[in-house]
Amino acid sequence: MAAASGLPHLIARSGVLPLCRRLPAWGRAVRQLPGLPLAPCRAFSNNKIQVEMNESSGVATMKFKSPPVNSLSLDFLTEFCISLEKLENDRACRGIVITSAIPKIFSSGLDITEMCGKSTEHYTEFWRAVQEMWLRLYSSNMVTLAVINGSSPAGGCLIALSCDYRIMAENPKYTIGLNESQLGIVAPFWFKDTFVNVVGQRVAERSLQLGSLYPAPEALKFGIVDELVPEEKLQEKAAAVMAQWLALPDHARQITKSMMRKTVLDRLVAHREEDIKNFISFVSKESIQKSLLMYMEMLKKKKS
Repeated sequence: MAAASGLPHLIARSGVLPLCRRLPAWGRAVRQLPGLPLAPCRAFSNNKIQVEMNESSGVATMKFKSPPVNSLSLDFLTEFCISLEKLENDRACRGIVITSAIPKIFSSGLDITEMCGKSTEHYTEFWRAVQEMWLRLYSSNMVTLAVINGSSPAGGCLIALSCDYRIMAENPKYTIGLNESQLGIVAPFWFKDTFVNVVGQRVAERSLQLGSLYPAPEALKFGIVDELVPEEKLQEKAAAVMAQWLALPDHARQITKSMMRKTVLDRLVAHREEDIKNFISFVSKESIQKSLLMYMEMLKKKKS
């Protein structure tokens, strides 16, 4: 049993270093929940992510608030990792709900502007931050629950897939999937591994080759999400699911999670530098830069 002594130790043993030192304690606030007594909360807000910790339940809520579409920029990824580290360091926090404060979008995925016309040094820093985000979330000791209240393509889908459980708003206009191939990009092996672990080899293979984005009902059918819930009942359902998961002894759940995910995590840790080099080599190609620039122009035309 000693070999599976908890997920934070997995990263420590593998040499993945934290992005920052432990930060100061959060400010305190008090929030009134409907029908319940006053619940003490601790909250902090960065530029792109807002976090609130409910001390009575031991559950934190992380809301993405980076308009217009919660794209995963270098700044966003850094804030995400810092926020997650603060929660991991708080012994009172046993679970985290990840959702969006922006209507109709969970996260649009990686920020394309971080991959266009930048230096090798920038690409290295950006991709290392993407890796760090996944390593921290996928290995988290906490119960992680994605409440997907909008569309979630590409990197946004990866965040959801990395959680323990996924609840999506019952809205056929919202889509989710790893659609990188539509942009001429190949999803990295650890994106693929995470996807396979959730939906199985065949669904993952077909979806990745076609770059499929699934409307909410199809996402449920193929197992990308675990439940569909009317949007107005998402938070109520999230509380019920979280309570179910937290009813179990933490150590048993954590060791089981570590056992199930360790092989996939270790694979990226062992090949992290090689993965960065592959990303730089790929994204620096003239054909890829042209493809990304064309996609950015298309997005500009849609906005106008």
